[in-house]
Amino acid sequence: MNDLSSAPAPDKPERQRKPDWIRVKAPTSREYANTRDLMRGLGLNTVCEEAACPNIGECWSKKHATVMILGDVCTRACAFCNVKTGMPRKVDASEPEHVAEAAAKLGLEHIVITSVDRDDLADGGAGQFVKVIEALRRTTPDTTIEILTPDFRGKMRAAVEAIVAAGPDVYNHNLETVPRLYPTIRPGARYYASLRLLEEVKRHDPMVFTKSGVMLGLGEERLEVHQVMDDMRCAEIDFLTMGQYLRPTPKHAEVKEFVTPQAFSAYGAIARAKGFLQVAATPLTRSSYHAGDDFRAMRAAREAKLAKAR
Repeated sequence: MNDLSSAPAPDKPERQRKPDWIRVKAPTSREYANTRDLMRGLGLNTVCEEAACPNIGECWSKKHATVMILGDVCTRACAFCNVKTGMPRKVDASEPEHVAEAAAKLGLEHIVITSVDRDDLADGGAGQFVKVIEALRRTTPDTTIEILTPDFRGKMRAAVEAIVAAGPDVYNHNLETVPRLYPTIRPGARYYASLRLLEEVKRHDPMVFTKSGVMLGLGEERLEVHQVMDDMRCAEIDFLTMGQYLRPTPKHAEVKEFVTPQAFSAYGAIARAKGFLQVAATPLTRSSYHAGDDFRAMRAAREAKLAKAR
């Protein structure tokens, strides 16, 4: 009989060490605290906190925050996402006015609005996006509006039609990863359905900027990433973001690779050669990171392109 009491304890799994290029300082500034207090005072959720964004200290110190509407509980359970999953609460009717009030108090020139998935709602939550856009137009008419929506599974056409009619400046929907990894990383979604959503935006209004993003480090191959870029250009997507996937907790999908800044730079160069109006490709890039600056650059690039064509 073996003496189990003398057996060595099993090794604990090593915590994956992050490379120096994606380490960030903990937020401590007064401006950061003010932004946090404003959002909480208005009862607003932010993807910055809910998704554990590494750039929260920098962005909130500059009074930039990405508002997450429709609650803080998602009806999906993607393997990469840190947002809670379950049965969401009733939609907050006061949320659109609170978002507009936050934009006014922060003095935002550009605001990004995203949401959890709300498969429980008849319109997937599209109506709340419309109400938020309308409230912002009334309260801060000079603020440019970028939305980052879910895929509105089964309700896409009506949802896109209503939201585009409300007049956002940028319509973002992230593909997140390459098609081969969807069953494990984004099981509740379909790659080509997401592409069709962005095509539908352009069909309703060709002048709305479209945007999408992917995470790297999940096990994708280089040529698969190139193919995603080609698929995006076929869908006339204007702006591509590429960033390093970071594992929120041990329960989430593991990081297969920490992609180097040099590799991101190479991907960015290829994307620009493929014709995107604007590309952001760095380890710390996220959908709304420097979104206002990127929107202005994208608008300038389109104006230059149109002027050259005349």
